[in-house]
Amino acid sequence: MQIFSGSSNSGLAKQVAELMGSKMGEVEISQFANGEIRVWVKEKKLAKQVVVVQSLSSPTNEHVIEFCLLCDALHREGAREITAVIPWMGYSKQDKVFRPGEPLSAKVMAQVLQTAKLEKIITFDLHNRATLGFFEVPIVELSAKPLLIDYFRKKVGEQTVVVAPDAGSAKASTSFAQSLGLSVVYVDKRRDLESGKVTIMGMSQSVAGREVILVDDNVFTGATLLSTAKELKKAGAKSIRVGLTHHLYVPGVQEKLEQSEINEIVVTDTIQGNRKQELGIRKEKLKVLSVAPLIVDELAK
Repeated sequence: MQIFSGSSNSGLAKQVAELMGSKMGEVEISQFANGEIRVWVKEKKLAKQVVVVQSLSSPTNEHVIEFCLLCDALHREGAREITAVIPWMGYSKQDKVFRPGEPLSAKVMAQVLQTAKLEKIITFDLHNRATLGFFEVPIVELSAKPLLIDYFRKKVGEQTVVVAPDAGSAKASTSFAQSLGLSVVYVDKRRDLESGKVTIMGMSQSVAGREVILVDDNVFTGATLLSTAKELKKAGAKSIRVGLTHHLYVPGVQEKLEQSEINEIVVTDTIQGNRKQELGIRKEKLKVLSVAPLIVDELAK
């Protein structure tokens, strides 16, 4: 089984290849003068079964086209089965028609990806599991939560609680807390769909003097996370740690996280941040865990 990578997450692809004892397939990706993407599979001898690793992260549209072109090139060079490892599924947050006149973008993305004639897709912690129903090709949703649970298990104490920052995260936060034997604090928030402004209405119990853990699938604008952290600190929280599967490295958010009341941010490498982005947060504040072992376990099945 050969491992190929697009340009979005080559670091993760290399880790997967190393753990599997495989070498990376040689691919050259560039752009023409007009901005169109050019993909060239330079590998001389192709295996029948190949794996393509590509997070559909920013610049999302470029990475989507790059992925589709790479899969087409691999098929033309003799690959019979392509397993796509898409750690971050672009457009997955647009899983509903929020206002009349909008597309169902997550479903459109599923249809686009399926033109690549894939044998299987492996992804992580979708924003909404209903997105799985948009795919006709077999898709496996893995979870990075076990990695976060193992990490935080060494950090918890008698005064530690898990906070669910909104209704959408309540179920996942409760499950996370149960895995660590902790109680859950539920936050009631309201978001203005036009402005995106988040208002905290209240909490289910006091966090005064408590060590707080916040978990979510991703941070986008950081509005919910930052406003919740601010309110928790106002309410007397002793410390605030955050666990995220996907860190989207949205411009401007890094600096806000660095300057926030959050003491530690634990993320995974489903999305590859460049050095400049990672430097937006002090090294001692940002911890990156690798999902490579989870991918290798799934590929071995």
